[in-house]
Amino acid sequence: MRILFLGDVVGKPGRQILKERLLSLQSRLSADFTIVNAENAAAGKGLTPAIAEEILGLGVDVLTTGNHVWAQRGFEEYLESEPRVLRPVNYPLDTPGNGIFRGRSRQGDPVIVVNLQGRVYMQPIDCPFRALDDALDALPGGDCLTKFVDMHAEATSEKLAMGWYADGRVSAVLGTHTHVPTADARILPGGTAYCTDVGMTGPYDSVIGTRPDLALYRFLTARPVRFQVASSNTRIAGAVVDIDHESGKARSIETFFDPPDDLSTTVT
Repeated sequence: MRILFLGDVVGKPGRQILKERLLSLQSRLSADFTIVNAENAAAGKGLTPAIAEEILGLGVDVLTTGNHVWAQRGFEEYLESEPRVLRPVNYPLDTPGNGIFRGRSRQGDPVIVVNLQGRVYMQPIDCPFRALDDALDALPGGDCLTKFVDMHAEATSEKLAMGWYADGRVSAVLGTHTHVPTADARILPGGTAYCTDVGMTGPYDSVIGTRPDLALYRFLTARPVRFQVASSNTRIAGAVVDIDHESGKARSIETFFDPPDDLSTTVT
């Protein structure tokens, strides 16, 4: 089984490049199942029902999120009704929505997706490590060995710790949130694919998706400014993980930028 995972979609540029290139990317990488982190898809912060439906309609199987999942008013009701859109599982028990998806690939093989959120430099929510234990313990017995984890966190140490904690128990732990791709994709000793951050799907002539001039104003003046999504050098960033569905172990992981330099796009 080949799982395609795309990092944080940022605003209109990220959504537009998905429309333009996702189908060809899925075909080129022979993807059997596609997961997209979409928590920044609505003007760079949050997600709306209409945008979630738009991205799912492109052939995406599951949307994961993170700390910005609540940024758009009224999204809670949609989370309750759409099992393919996740919020981090380690929010309190009465939080709307779900943090675990159970489904099947295009070949009919079962897949489980778990959405986690870190705590270091983020909200003081429930422990993601214990939440993963609880999530795995609660899964029914059976033939589903392919388990994918989106670890949405700020601290690289917390993401890497989660990789080692989950090694051998899940097929992959891939990081999101910081929007900067890391060069540490690997298979851990227990057979879990790992990468600290797969990067963002959005404009790379930016400061993690934001117009550079606005980000610089904030850093130089220490005064608030309303951020706006940048528009140029838009890329799809992510990873493809090849998993042995009979053992649940990862065979390989490859990270990528798409499109190549001579085809990068600008949104106007």
